[in-house]
Amino acid sequence: MTVNANNSKVVSLKLLLPLLAAIIAVSPLAVDMYLPAMPTLAEDFNSPMAMVQNSLSIYLIGYALGLILFGPMADKYGRRTLVLFGIGGFFIASLCLAMATSIEQFLTIRFLQAFVSSAATVVVPGAIREYYGKDTAKGLSYVSMIMMLAPMIAPSIGSVLLLLHSWQLIFYVLAAYSLLVWLLSAKYLPDAVVITEPVQASEQQSYSFVQRYKIVLGNSQARLDIISSMVISLAFFCYITAIPFVYLTVFEVSEFSFSVLFAINVIGLMIAHFTNTRFVVRKGSRVMLRFGLTIAVLTATLLLLVTLMQLPLHFTVLAILPLMASISMVAVNSDALILTKFPTHSGTATAVIGTLRWGIGALAGPILAFAYDGSAKPFAWLMFCSVLVVLCCQLMVWFSDKSRGVKTS
Repeated sequence: MTVNANNSKVVSLKLLLPLLAAIIAVSPLAVDMYLPAMPTLAEDFNSPMAMVQNSLSIYLIGYALGLILFGPMADKYGRRTLVLFGIGGFFIASLCLAMATSIEQFLTIRFLQAFVSSAATVVVPGAIREYYGKDTAKGLSYVSMIMMLAPMIAPSIGSVLLLLHSWQLIFYVLAAYSLLVWLLSAKYLPDAVVITEPVQASEQQSYSFVQRYKIVLGNSQARLDIISSMVISLAFFCYITAIPFVYLTVFEVSEFSFSVLFAINVIGLMIAHFTNTRFVVRKGSRVMLRFGLTIAVLTATLLLLVTLMQLPLHFTVLAILPLMASISMVAVNSDALILTKFPTHSGTATAVIGTLRWGIGALAGPILAFAYDGSAKPFAWLMFCSVLVVLCCQLMVWFSDKSRGVKTS
């Protein structure tokens, strides 16, 4: 399968999908690769560890704010232009981070790095929607499956670079990676697929920044899927935030065992995305979302029971593995359902999804901290409640479709 772009490029999806995954992997690499260097950063900058840890929250805030600005721009201007601008800005910021001499400089540049990089990543879901059409969930699953290699290997890469030289080398490597992605994007990334609806494409140029958001947020049919995407992301960030504490502190596993358990769950996520690519074309995104949600409800309930009963570690592991896989299936299909509702506003829709996702993700830590009791119970309860909210939203979608005579399965 090939894509004809308005800049006369003809590119195979076999090349485009890894390229889009490489673009969107910029943020996971920037978030995870420097984590092993946090204690060293605190020491070098003569700063409290809490200040260095805040660099992660600052990155999330910068990224979310960037999505708000660049999302509507992706619907109005060339996507290739935004990718080159975003990756180029990330490259410059990475070099500047390696040369930072104080924690204040480091935090400011991290914010700018996240803000500008969102210009590149915000275009990816919309590009996939154009290439795959009604099979958007299949394309999203392929890209997610490739992209998930980044968070799985990033901390290990960071640790090796730290041992080889210094924390500065981590950001020089990030700069080199972004430069390679920029060069590949400049050569191979098309600006857009063939415009099959020229009138609509021309009309959409007249929409203002605010009007684009009103169109997306005002769509009642998409609203419940947007909430589902947002809340299921809370469950995902709850896992990311709490799982080191659960495994390392509550169950007292070794750092090596933790790495193995974490990698197993990442592999589970990849298997879920691969499964989605095999069935979503025949079954549809709504059916696959409900399938994933059914498993999520069952396994979230199991995790809660296992935690409340204080059963051994292997019961928790067996509950978390299918739970995280099913959560990823819910997320990718809800995103696909949202994007397909906005063919001429996919950038704005992506900005809404991303801003809400990263925004609520930043709340996972404070919620868990507020409910902290030294056990894994807050983690299990938050996972269970998040899945329950998504279930309520999807039941409302089901009743709405039924009342309108819409067949979704």
